[in-house]
Amino acid sequence: MNIGEIARRAGVSRSTVSYALSGKRPVSDDTRRKIQQVIDELGYRPNASARALANGRTSTIGLVFPPAGNHYTGMQLDFIGSVVEAAAAYDYDVLLSPSGVDSDRSFQRLLGERRVDGAILMEIRLEDDRAEHLAAIDFPSVAIGRTARPEGGWWVGLDHTALAAACVHHLADLGHRRVAFVNRPEQLLRAGYESAHRGLEGFTKAAAERGLTVRTYCCGDDAASGQACLERILHDDPATTALVTLNEAALGGLYRGLAQAGRHVPRDFSVTGVVAGRWAETVTPQLTAADVPAEEMGRRAVELLVERLDHPDAPPRSHLLTPPISLRASTGPSGATPGASTGPVTTP
Repeated sequence: MNIGEIARRAGVSRSTVSYALSGKRPVSDDTRRKIQQVIDELGYRPNASARALANGRTSTIGLVFPPAGNHYTGMQLDFIGSVVEAAAAYDYDVLLSPSGVDSDRSFQRLLGERRVDGAILMEIRLEDDRAEHLAAIDFPSVAIGRTARPEGGWWVGLDHTALAAACVHHLADLGHRRVAFVNRPEQLLRAGYESAHRGLEGFTKAAAERGLTVRTYCCGDDAASGQACLERILHDDPATTALVTLNEAALGGLYRGLAQAGRHVPRDFSVTGVVAGRWAETVTPQLTAADVPAEEMGRRAVELLVERLDHPDAPPRSHLLTPPISLRASTGPSGATPGASTGPVTTP
């Protein structure tokens, strides 16, 4: 069924039907009702491409989300799902573009061919070519994350600095004095990934404030890397009694490494970090963590983007979220630990 058949049955011209559907020109109420009656009888749905040509909108938003490594982690998939669900509530489809930098061909096609009305950027870096490019061409976009200079931008962020610091203070309050930090993979830290840098900053500053002995580690986004990282931690300093992690994908391996080393959680070793709630609850014992509100962040990002699209002159808005630590079962008072020894405070 097409516009020509609707026009024939309604006894009007094709252009009149087009104007009635797009609203670009006035059509009398009687004519509009006649056209709508035919549309209802035929169950007509306008072709998406034709509708885009008529009103200049695709009803599609782009989610520019490169996998951090060679796969998406569970937390990343949570974010993708939250954006898709929130967009559907506004009648928008989502086109996923796994683009890393502004020279990426997929990213350029997304913009050059106007496949989407706006874009949501993820895996933000402190210096992000994609964000700078979109701002330069005034393309509607919202970031989930913050660049080094977020002022005047549209974004939804998680305060990794404050959250990592809160984890340190929680452990210090429990009496832990030797604590490790398990970050994201080294290549992400080198690339300037915002969460990895700001989390490390918060951990280091809080540890210095509390006078803790700390070591920091980069870890691959998988369980095997987590187990290997835990083995390094205990090899480098057997007296370590706790760790803070930003790496939910490595969490299962960290627990497995502790079990193989004979460290009981939380009696002998405490674990905490910044992790999505549903992943914190998959390990045993459940992880005490600052729960990443992936669903809320995705929803707020879509809301901001829709606002930008509907009100192009609206002033920039942003949300910085700092969820509380959810106390579960993976942290406890520091006790005597096998291999414990004394030594100077170090920050490798």
